[in-house]
Amino acid sequence: MKRGCINIGHTEYFCCKIHGMTISVAVSGASGYAGGEVLRLLAGHPDVTIGAITAHSNAGSRLGELQPHLHGLASRILEDTTVENLSGHDVVFLALPHGASAEIAAQLPEGTVVIDAGADHRLEDPAAWEKFYGSAHAGTWPYGLPELPGQREALKGATRIAVPGCYPTSALLALTPGFAAKLLQPDDVVIVSASGTSGAGKAAKVNLIGSEVMGSMSPYGVGGGHRHTPEIEQGLSSAAGESVTVSFTPTLAPMSRGILTTATAKVKPGTTAADLRQAWADAYDDEPFVHLLPEGQWPATKSVQGSNHAAMQLALDEHTGRVIVTCVIDNLTKGTAGGAVQSMNIALGLPETAGLNLQGVAP
Repeated sequence: MKRGCINIGHTEYFCCKIHGMTISVAVSGASGYAGGEVLRLLAGHPDVTIGAITAHSNAGSRLGELQPHLHGLASRILEDTTVENLSGHDVVFLALPHGASAEIAAQLPEGTVVIDAGADHRLEDPAAWEKFYGSAHAGTWPYGLPELPGQREALKGATRIAVPGCYPTSALLALTPGFAAKLLQPDDVVIVSASGTSGAGKAAKVNLIGSEVMGSMSPYGVGGGHRHTPEIEQGLSSAAGESVTVSFTPTLAPMSRGILTTATAKVKPGTTAADLRQAWADAYDDEPFVHLLPEGQWPATKSVQGSNHAAMQLALDEHTGRVIVTCVIDNLTKGTAGGAVQSMNIALGLPETAGLNLQGVAP
């Protein structure tokens, strides 16, 4: 398919919508939760044609056997995840395990928009990558969280995009306004998140079976060992303009989808509750997907399930001088696939909300 485009600097800014064309998209890792969620959203996108759908060990299987909820794509056969099968598309989504994206991405044409839902291109510090992931750093791509200061401009016309981790998405949305407004102290940030089991992927694991999860919660990655810690510190430090230190503890909750993040930080002397609320309102009042709830209303994961929305509330604990922010997202949508599609829309000059006008599911 020939694409209509104009040159902006050294990148191609695609104007398919203006030219009445559709965007051809390939999705790798389509048998997993993240890849399946990308396909669910793309199936309702008005400007997209879904091309190659690939997997690795499940290549040759019918998609409907592995993703039975994707009725319109159920008859499609999964191809092998190779550069040859992914090439020739306008956009390629890489929903692959950490460490698997970089090699494939390096072989795809520069003009192809490659959106990595894995961790390979999120971190800026090679030492942090090597410490937490144990392999060579593949480089840093524009970060696919448009609501952060300056990120929309960085994503416009981008042909390489790193989708944030699900925990960092909720944590950065929760605290960035306070750091950007210089209201928070950088040395004592504490974040505790509860995630649904789909965040651990689709591979069978004993600790994720129903008998282990139902009616129970458990922590993991305790003591600064979770791989998302440096990503959260990177984003908050960028907003603050100075180094921010984070203590992050994830927990596993008995639900399939969702993240509830409670993030706290010391406020700077003289900061009032009104100052804090104004900073968050200034950051998010015009955002289509991030919502600061009315005072007194606290968010629940169910309210954003299946959607690209984030909801949050904040309070000032005057006794300890800390702000407490609770933020909820769907880990598979806003935390992964929704953020990826939203970033694609911005990169290609499409309406940012295209394909993402889904509300939460209740009850």
